[in-house]
Amino acid sequence: MNKTYGKKGLKLCTVLMAAVLVMSGCGGGGNSAGSGKTDLPSIEGRYTVDAETPAWKLDKKEETTELTWYVNADWWNTDFGKDVVTKKIKEDLNINIKFITGDDTKLNTFFAGGGMPDLLTIFDSNSPVVQKAATWALPLNDLAEKYDPYFTKVAAADTLNWFQLADGKTYGYPNYSNTQADYDSGNIPAKTAFVIRKDVYEALGSPAAGTPEEFRNVMGQIKTKFPELIPFGFNSIGEGTGSLGDVLQDFIGVPMETKEGGFYNRNLDEDYLAWLKTINAVYRDGAISDDSFADDGTAFEEKVKSGKYATMLLDGTPQQGGNLQIFMSANPGKEYIAIDGPQSTAGHAPTLNQSGITGWMISFITKKCKDPAKAMQIFTYLLSDEGQKLMNYGIEGETYQINANGKVELLPAVKDLQLNNADKFKKDYRLGEFMFFGHDRDKALSEDAFPESIKQMQEWGKGKLKPHFILENINPDQGTPEARALTAINTQWNTTMVSMLRSKDDASFDRLLADYKTFLDNNKWDKIVEIRTDKMKKNKEKLGLK
Repeated sequence: MNKTYGKKGLKLCTVLMAAVLVMSGCGGGGNSAGSGKTDLPSIEGRYTVDAETPAWKLDKKEETTELTWYVNADWWNTDFGKDVVTKKIKEDLNINIKFITGDDTKLNTFFAGGGMPDLLTIFDSNSPVVQKAATWALPLNDLAEKYDPYFTKVAAADTLNWFQLADGKTYGYPNYSNTQADYDSGNIPAKTAFVIRKDVYEALGSPAAGTPEEFRNVMGQIKTKFPELIPFGFNSIGEGTGSLGDVLQDFIGVPMETKEGGFYNRNLDEDYLAWLKTINAVYRDGAISDDSFADDGTAFEEKVKSGKYATMLLDGTPQQGGNLQIFMSANPGKEYIAIDGPQSTAGHAPTLNQSGITGWMISFITKKCKDPAKAMQIFTYLLSDEGQKLMNYGIEGETYQINANGKVELLPAVKDLQLNNADKFKKDYRLGEFMFFGHDRDKALSEDAFPESIKQMQEWGKGKLKPHFILENINPDQGTPEARALTAINTQWNTTMVSMLRSKDDASFDRLLADYKTFLDNNKWDKIVEIRTDKMKKNKEKLGLK
């Protein structure tokens, strides 16, 4: 999934909001959770529902419906009806959308009586606002039954079940929600790869870097033969773990659960720790720059764009596709290519992660919606094949054509604009950006969905993806003592991991690790493991897994 336009994991809601949600009912109106069918406005005279036809094709309402849509992200493009994509949506659905954007403070005002929008999109499915959606949003089940049963043909049953609340109804629907069927289809590309500059790889005789010894040896050779390059790079760490935490764990196939099906602390896995110790040895050899531990995303991207790293453990290849393409275009024969890279010392196969069933942005129709029938039509339209193709590729004959291989192909003028004038391309076409219900599988329709720079990396990743569904949304509920303890633990792990990687010797490495284990013992770790194990069990029940 491409998340270029925002940051996953935006923290949205406070304990106070949870209280406001409970006390105020978040705007009121309609029936509360568990009280049966929701009272919904009649559409008599407008159209008769047909399970085989999307309602937007049936609706005879003449006047344009004006809707407000709040997106909890300041970066969201609020234009509507000016570019190819939204102009077509406006025309087909006979709607006009006024987008409102903001941050958590703005979001809180709605739930404190500030006037709810018609639709609302947020980014944290584990937040109190989502958990209490029955008090302020309309259930999609009831909306579909009354207004648009075709919705059930385009929405994934597993996704609807995943977001079902205690009353048995589903209120929000995400984008980039990948189900088991999506993973099985092979249409979801990997987004993680260990990459090396092609010229470096060939100059060294295409060496293996799978074992700790091989990896360290290759980095040493690069340091000697290519002194102008940084032998090994990784995604910026910031307050997290960059690509050296769960990304590296997935790369070497660290188990996701204990043999008994409980939560497994992957940070303390012996296989993973052996690789951290190897990376520390590479650091002590002078093959990792100190700057790499302090670089922010922008600094990292500049080095990717200029080919400064000889090798990288790279997560989010679509997000880096533009930077990789810039380097590739300017340096033929030196482009980055994926190779097997670090492998498990315990014999595990890679279990690369992708967007899970929870997805990213999650959108709701509020109880204050002026025209819930029309709002439901938006959901169905954007989720349909027709809407997905529009959002990704535009309009046949205007922005794309179907080539001899049956693939979607951008027209030459559009492709040229995409490659050479990104700002105008975004303003005029907005392809791949208006993605409320976007999905990875639709990228498989076209060779133009991804830049050339990452296609070989995606090819390398085939067969290496494994769903991480059981680990989604398993953290302690926000506002609890365990949630606060986990925040402290995550911060401590960030500090500890970086210090371990920069240790002066093995003894220092081991001492830092021991201190971290003690920190866990002193910060409710046993209780956190218990909570996570319980939530993993519930996840398996939702998905029908044993």
